[in-house]
Amino acid sequence: MPPKEFLQPHDVLVLGAGNAAMSAALTARARGASVLMIESANKDLRGGNSRHVRNIRYTHNAATDYVTGRYDADEYFKDLMRVTDGNTNEELMRFMIDASEDCADWMLAQGIKFQPPLSGTLGLARTNAFFLGGGRAMMNSYFKAAEKAGIDIVYEAEVEEMELDGSTFKAAMVRHGGELHRVEARTVVLASGGFEANIEWLKEGWGEIAENFLVRGSPMNTGKVLRSMLDNGAKPIGAPDQCHAVAIDGRAPKFDGGISTRIDCVIFSAVVNKNGERFYDEGEDIWPKRYAIWGRLVAKQPDQVAYAIIDSKSMGLFMPTVYAPFQADTLGDLAEQLGVDAPTMEKTIADFNAAVQPGEFNATEPDGCHTEGLEPKKSNWARKIDTPPYYGYPVKMGITFTYLGLEVNKSAQVFMNDGKPADNIWAAGEIMAGNILGQGYAGGTGMAIGNVFGRIAGEEAARHARN
Repeated sequence: MPPKEFLQPHDVLVLGAGNAAMSAALTARARGASVLMIESANKDLRGGNSRHVRNIRYTHNAATDYVTGRYDADEYFKDLMRVTDGNTNEELMRFMIDASEDCADWMLAQGIKFQPPLSGTLGLARTNAFFLGGGRAMMNSYFKAAEKAGIDIVYEAEVEEMELDGSTFKAAMVRHGGELHRVEARTVVLASGGFEANIEWLKEGWGEIAENFLVRGSPMNTGKVLRSMLDNGAKPIGAPDQCHAVAIDGRAPKFDGGISTRIDCVIFSAVVNKNGERFYDEGEDIWPKRYAIWGRLVAKQPDQVAYAIIDSKSMGLFMPTVYAPFQADTLGDLAEQLGVDAPTMEKTIADFNAAVQPGEFNATEPDGCHTEGLEPKKSNWARKIDTPPYYGYPVKMGITFTYLGLEVNKSAQVFMNDGKPADNIWAAGEIMAGNILGQGYAGGTGMAIGNVFGRIAGEEAARHARN
């Protein structure tokens, strides 16, 4: 038998239960719509990738209880244009940035709590507000608000297929309890994430090397809704090999390792591949603006693995790691522990040390300490790696979410291949993030996209259903 919620008519069907989905569901319910949420996970794992987040980047014109200073729309825009290299829909990006100004206030109204600004190693205290208790606490507050609002939620229910009549949503085919059920609604909001947990789909963009990728987020994000929408004639946006991918500890689990698996010592290190060779400027910029490029860089190395090498001077300058680093008193011994070609790595570090120029080291901002006559160069935080013990972290590409998704407009309406918006279908969060993030990433942006477009989608879906 289907759950009783499947048998009741609903104004708005929300697929997913993360930040974007909750933003849509709560907004739609506040506008008087009846709302059904379908979540593929059980209660323990509910919330998708939002369980793993820590903060949100949003526009603000002054310091608050949660951020240390002004971060205006122009600076936000410049930051995103830089990390995306202009590969974006500028109009939507501007729109999202401007609309993000009240994100924190709206979340507070739902019962979500923020902590006082952080300082020290993170470098995000001015631009981003951090959730008290992290993503799981944030999601628990969301679910509490949803239950209080009278939103129906069915867990362990996975959408297998979307049923459309042209550009009109008719029903979702949902597997629950081993049976397939047809779930109708007047409108639908797609907030079911990307396809990063679908390795076979990743191979379509990356080839066989995708087999070695680790997935930081939910194993539930297999992209079934996205695939079905594309099969039904929805217009795609973004490239299949573009994604939010960072360097994470190579010993992390295949799925669901979360944000704690990230390796933050890259800017203080020399990063070598398994051949012992450097391959990119580790000091290009401060951590929050460039950390998301390293996953892709590592993915291009032999066996899709690299190693961040530091000495004792750099320990304590970055976020503590889940896994203890490899440690040795000589670089040769460290290389052998890591499985790296030792003679080459020793020469790489010796060449690196010889190229380091005098300067005043500053761990908290680009300091100009650089190398000369070295390829690739290191632009900042270049210090000799000469003080044992030496430490090494194996790093692999950890995907958080994919950018190939559905094209939308400022109303979060999904476009069809004929260039017209669908009648009653909206999208929010990772499934449409590629409209803004054509490539690259700045920490906390995904939460802003999910919240802004989630609320718009909920507003528009409720209005459509109630008219």
